Amino acid sequence: MTRTVLGWAAFLALAAFALQWLEYQHQARMFPGEIYIALVGTAFAAGGVWVGWRLSARPAQEPFIHNRAAQQSLGLTGQEMKVLEHLASGQSNKEMARTLGLSPNTIKTHIANLYAKLEVGRRTQAISKARDLRLLP
Repeated sequence: MTRTVLGWAAFLALAAFALQWLEYQHQARMFPGEIYIALVGTAFAAGGVWVGWRLSARPAQEPFIHNRAAQQSLGLTGQEMKVLEHLASGQSNKEMARTLGLSPNTIKTHIANLYAKLEVGRRTQAISKARDLRLLP
């Protein structure tokens, strides 16, 4: 914390010195006014780019760890987990049936079982709860 405060203090002191120097140069009429405007504009643009970069930087994500305990406590089968993964990818019942080699009625049964076990009533709720429980990345 002290290092951060001292760093910002040094930066602000340097910036104040630069502004005072620019004001002196302007008063001494060594350079035309456009140069001062360009220097101040460039400083603000660089500061804006730097602040934007700092604010938008995202920390490295940790690898996804599947919550096997939640899966077992809910009693989710391997096939239901596959259906849940396909639900999360946005596939329809027919697409899941084709992908998994099951009938659409079997997919509907798995989805109904998932809704009951997760205590939800919609696909989006099931996906959200599964992500909260760390069953899905």
